[in-house]
Amino acid sequence: MFIDKATITIKAGNGGSGCCSFRREAFVPKGGPNGGDGAPGGDVIFVGDPGQLTLLDFLYNTRFSAQDGGSGKGKDMHGRRGKDLRIKVPVGTIVRIAETGDLLADINEPFKEVVVARGGRGGRGNARFATSVNQAPREYEPGEMVDPIEVSLELKIVADIGLVGYPNAGKSTLLSDLTNANPKIGPYPFTTLNPVVGIMEYEDFGKITMADIPGLVDGAHENVGLGHEFLRHIERTKMLVYVLDMAGTDGRSPVDDLHALKRELELYAPGLSDRARLIIANKMDAEESRENLELLMKDPERKLPVFPMSAVLDPDFEEIKNILREMLASCPEPPDPTQTVSAE
Repeated sequence: MFIDKATITIKAGNGGSGCCSFRREAFVPKGGPNGGDGAPGGDVIFVGDPGQLTLLDFLYNTRFSAQDGGSGKGKDMHGRRGKDLRIKVPVGTIVRIAETGDLLADINEPFKEVVVARGGRGGRGNARFATSVNQAPREYEPGEMVDPIEVSLELKIVADIGLVGYPNAGKSTLLSDLTNANPKIGPYPFTTLNPVVGIMEYEDFGKITMADIPGLVDGAHENVGLGHEFLRHIERTKMLVYVLDMAGTDGRSPVDDLHALKRELELYAPGLSDRARLIIANKMDAEESRENLELLMKDPERKLPVFPMSAVLDPDFEEIKNILREMLASCPEPPDPTQTVSAE
């Protein structure tokens, strides 16, 4: 099950209380204060785990607490610091305060660690309050108490290239041919219900991540179809590739599909369609494809290069892999997705 949103409650550890104690030994009158300090509580730390691809772990397990700090003791013994709690999340997870939406962390790199909630401060023992005029203080401080925080987790997949197209355009087949991914493939729309990420490998050991995003339909910016479930996952991609069904399956026109795809991206987030750098004219093995390709090439609104191919019949994909690599090298870094205002 692919889960890309979750709400959990986290709590850092409370600080330990200081101790009020006096040294008491035989033949040592007025030994003085020796109460130790309390220790700070443990922090809550979010860690990017490249082995996780979904927030499924947080569907039912929703409460997480770090360890409290130990209290001080006599003989100037300080408490033991509370253990930190490290919560592993998929790379691409954004952590916000659930109530206000304020950003707490953006786990956008593998093994990146961000302290989201700090443990409470430990209290001072009475030994800390001794002065020349108050040599037997009975003062001490309690540990700092920490309130739980409800946070929302939102996963936006991290990929270099995102494949954008209508359902049944051949994106999954293309991904399986170009990468090591094994997406579900079928002769019907919405075969892909969740984003699938694969890795394109090159002979010089270079690697590029590519994402097959669920098919887009008209009105996706208003959450029609898979809507935001589709669009959310292309905000981090550096480059987008339109995949068009040149056979005109379901009676659609590839030219109209291209215009609609661009329109939906712009309506969701202005400037998002500017990341598109290539049009893959897929299913060129069909009879209707050549006529549709001519119409696409003559379209005055088309400003992107077109690469005709058949993801089913083409035996060699090195050419398209090299083209994608060259285009990706010239793409700027995408804007910070934590600042993207998307339609909800």
